Formats: sequence, structure tokens, C-alpha cells
Amino acid sequence: MTRRPTTTTILPRRTMTVALAATALAGCTRGDGSSQGSGQSDGSSPGSGQGSGQSDGGAETSGPSPEELREQKVTQARLQLAQHDPDAAEATLEGLEGEDIEELRTDLRAAREALVDWPDNLQVSHLFFHSLIVDAARAFSGDEQQQGYDDYMCTVDEFTEILQNVYDDGYVLVSPHDLCERTGDRSMDQRVLALPEGRMPLVLSQDDVCYYEYMSGDGFADDLHLDADGRIVNSYTDAEGTTQEGSYDLVPLLDDFLADHPDFSYHGRKGILALTGYNGILGYRSSAREYGDDPQALETAKEQARTVADALKEDGWELASHSWGHLDIAEVPFEKLTADFDRWDEEVRPLTGETDLLILPFGADLSGVEPYDPEDPRYRLVRDHGFDYVFTVDGTAEYWAQLHDGCLRQSRMNVDGIRLRANARGEEHSLEPFFDSSAVIDHARPGM
Repeated sequence: MTRRPTTTTILPRRTMTVALAATALAGCTRGDGSSQGSGQSDGSSPGSGQGSGQSDGGAETSGPSPEELREQKVTQARLQLAQHDPDAAEATLEGLEGEDIEELRTDLRAAREALVDWPDNLQVSHLFFHSLIVDAARAFSGDEQQQGYDDYMCTVDEFTEILQNVYDDGYVLVSPHDLCERTGDRSMDQRVLALPEGRMPLVLSQDDVCYYEYMSGDGFADDLHLDADGRIVNSYTDAEGTTQEGSYDLVPLLDDFLADHPDFSYHGRKGILALTGYNGILGYRSSAREYGDDPQALETAKEQARTVADALKEDGWELASHSWGHLDIAEVPFEKLTADFDRWDEEVRPLTGETDLLILPFGADLSGVEPYDPEDPRYRLVRDHGFDYVFTVDGTAEYWAQLHDGCLRQSRMNVDGIRLRANARGEEHSLEPFFDSSAVIDHARPGM
């Protein structure tokens, strides 16, 4: 099967799709450029009230008027249409009338007819990143951390260039849950994944979204938090020690991009954030084991982390285990591995909520290309802790996945300094399906 259309095929088809959805794209961002939500299918707008507009005393409240509620629904439907979800958009418009509504329903019908089922959900690429470098001068300062940063991180400039490239190539962000779903204790089936012709599904993830202590002062963001408007942003401390608020890492940068390109998301999907626990999560020192000597500060950190985690999930992000201590699942003694999984459940899962996603540290795995052994105690540990989707690393394959024993196992392509340098020099071609590394690589890297 020829999976990727040629460039000359992708661009005209994507242009045609954008033209078809021009009406949808026009109304799905606010005046400040931010997204209107993640494509809910119940017809409601995030945060919209459903009250009567009257208090008990009969006085008008400050709630939205019927006209404003109607506009909220129309805006939400346009966003859902742009995100390739005409069924959700149709449900949102239920009960509304008017010439503009009929025109939008015509667009919905055309968009639905243009959708094509993806032929094989096991042939879906998955790109992953680590924390993004904001200040290359501090990250590449010549100290003992420089090599690790150069090998495993991307800069903000590289990431934003890569986003534009994969979007222009026709990729659309999907969730692993869009690919397969559990149908029984030991069975999982592929789902129908329908996209406009010429568009291709892509899973995106970021590892170690914990803002580790060792990275402090080295030119990375400090945390994720909600700003005064409820938007998920970073804190970032610059070289002068001034703390700023804005888009300094993958989450808000992708949110910014999606505000302008809502059709880059399938049904509101964004990406997966992999979390360890030993330094807490999301920039908050929430581990009782490591920070329990100050109970009040610990409880504050846990509440802050939980608030951000809830907001991330509401906004289309998914959270995954990366083990508590970033352990190699194949090499660590089994007793230590068991204790680690238990500790993640005790310290992290109460903050993230339930998840069935496990991103294995170091790209370690429990077998080669052969399926997992259902009797392997390490595999049984994974499944007993509720993980039905398991992700490893393969820097050579455009895509690879396996469905067995009710578990989806998918490889991921690491996008980092190692891959960028090798591809830019022509020593390997692993990233060529997605972008030109020689045009993307940041010349602020050492030796460039």
C-alpha cells in the first residue's frame, strides 16, 4: 500500500479542504486568537451558562442573552466542523434556525461526504519531544548538562518550524484512543478514523513534563499554570532573573498554533504528556516521598498540579505514566519496578485522574517485534495497573504498531538533537517524511 501521497497531491487536496471549510475556520477563534474549546459533541459551549437570565427576585443577571447563546453554539459548531467532526457540529446546531444555520448545515453535509476512512490505524506515525529550550545560550553554556540538552531537546524555534512543516504536509493530530478501543478483557479493535482525502493522522507526545529541578536556570520553562483568563501557559525565568508568563514550551505553543489552524486537530485532540513523579509533575513539587517534610507546601503543590492537570484534560490533552522514577522496564529488578508502579499510582494518579497510557522511559521494551508474552510478569504488571496503550521508541521507522491481547503497542519517533543532526547531515532519513531537518535545525546548537 502506498501510504503517503506525493507532495503534489497533498497540497492541492489540503487547499481544497480548507476552501470547503472556510466558513468553519472564519468563526472558530476569539478576537484574542485563542481557541473556543476542544470540539465537544454534546452541543454545549465550554463554560456557557444555561440559566434563565433571571434571579429569584426577578432582576436580570449578567448571563448570556439568547442571541449570545446562539452565537456561542454557532462558533462551537464551526470549530467542530474545522476539526473534522461534522456529526458533533450537527448536534450542536440542533434546534437552531436561520439562513446562516442552513448554510452551515450545507457545509456540514459536504464535509461529511468528503471524509475518507484511514485504511490501517496501525500505520500511524507518532512524534515525540522533550522540554523545549527557550534560551540556547544558557542551555548550551558548556557545562555538564550541555551534551544532554543538545542530544535530547529541541529549541522553541525548531519546534515551531516543525509544527508548520507537518501541518503543511497534511498531518492531523489524533489520539491513540482514536486508533483502537477495548472491546473485551483481552481484545481491542481498530476504530473508524475518517479524515479528508490527503490528510494523514499523527500522534504527538512530550516526555518528562515535570520541569525537573536540574533544569532550573538553564533556559527552560518553569511550570504550566493557568493565567488570569484561564489559559494554560508557562512561567519562564529569563537570564536576568525576571519571571515572565506566556508560551515557552510545547503545550501553549501548540495551543497557539491550533488557534490559527484548528483543522490540525481531529475532534479537538492535541497530544500526550508523559509524567514521572520523583520531582512532582507539571512544575509542582507534589511528591510526598521527596517533599513531604513541608506538609503545607506539599498540599499546595498537589492542589496546583491537580488544577492544571484537570485544565489540560478539559482542553484536549491526555496524560500518561512515564513511571515514577523514570525506570528501564526491562532492566530494573522486578520488585523495584513493582514499587515504582505502586508509587506512581499513589502520588501521581490522584492528581492526573485515570489513564490507560504508558510511555516507557528510555525507549525500553519487553520484547522485540514479536508480541508481548501474556505470561511475562512485567507485562502483567503493566496491564494490572490499567495500561492498555504502551509506547516505546524506534528512531528508524516512520510508523510501527501492534495489536495483541487487548493492548496497543506503538513506536514513537524521537525528534531531538541526535535525530536532527543525523538527518541534516544525510546520515539517516528517519525524519524526511515529516520535514527537512537541514532547514529546521537551530544554528544556536553547539558546533553549528
